[in-house]
Amino acid sequence: MVAVPRGEFLMGSEDALAYRADGEGPVRTVSVDAFWMDACTVSNAQFARFAAETGYRSGAERAGWSFVFAGLLPDDFPPTRAVVGAPWWRQVEGADWRHPDGPQSTWEHRADHPVVHVDWDDARAYCAWAGKRLPTEAEWERAARGGLHGRVFPWGDELEPGGRPRMNVWHGDFPSRHPTADGWYGTCPVDAFEPNGFGLYNATGNVWEWCEDPFSPAHDGQRRVTRGGSYLCHASYCRRYRVAARQGLPPDSATGNVGFRCAVDMA
Repeated sequence: MVAVPRGEFLMGSEDALAYRADGEGPVRTVSVDAFWMDACTVSNAQFARFAAETGYRSGAERAGWSFVFAGLLPDDFPPTRAVVGAPWWRQVEGADWRHPDGPQSTWEHRADHPVVHVDWDDARAYCAWAGKRLPTEAEWERAARGGLHGRVFPWGDELEPGGRPRMNVWHGDFPSRHPTADGWYGTCPVDAFEPNGFGLYNATGNVWEWCEDPFSPAHDGQRRVTRGGSYLCHASYCRRYRVAARQGLPPDSATGNVGFRCAVDMA
């Protein structure tokens, strides 16, 4: 874990890239006490140890299926139900954290990649076992900014400084063409790319990360905050790979691009 010092920061965004309907604004000054944050999202190997020691079965395991990005399925995979409005998501029987791309896949070939297909309750169960907790949304953004103020990304305002990718997001034409300019198709290892100023790896891109808070402005308690964007984000339809971006998901939502990292109070 890395130490995130106590301090104030400007939370949210109202710039041209912001999604007003997501409640990114208004920009406001927020004070956060010092805390510890996982340098990386929880990996498959870490979650496997938790499951082995406790016998825990995730929500997707109990349900018997989860949503997988269609581009990761074999060409001869049988047609299955797609998500309305997002047909690149396919319902796959046997998909869960142990089988991230469906029953023909296994986590053991990507032990250092983030665990996925975990819902909010799964993430909290792991945190309780580890003696940790999920971060609040304010803590997450404070940590993701790495000490920078008002910047778009954890490293600054330029998407690819010097033409070099700094996070795992989609390149090319979504969802059909992805030239893997960043070297990855799907998830990448939890410590890929350079850390930010606080030492956090992959604070944006790779996988969405669960936070403790209910999602607002809905105020309905039916969704929870996720932050950071994922390997499927692309400027053509989802610019949520920014430190101020946010998304609300039902707490029982488990897909192939959602994971988490943990926090701990600093004594």
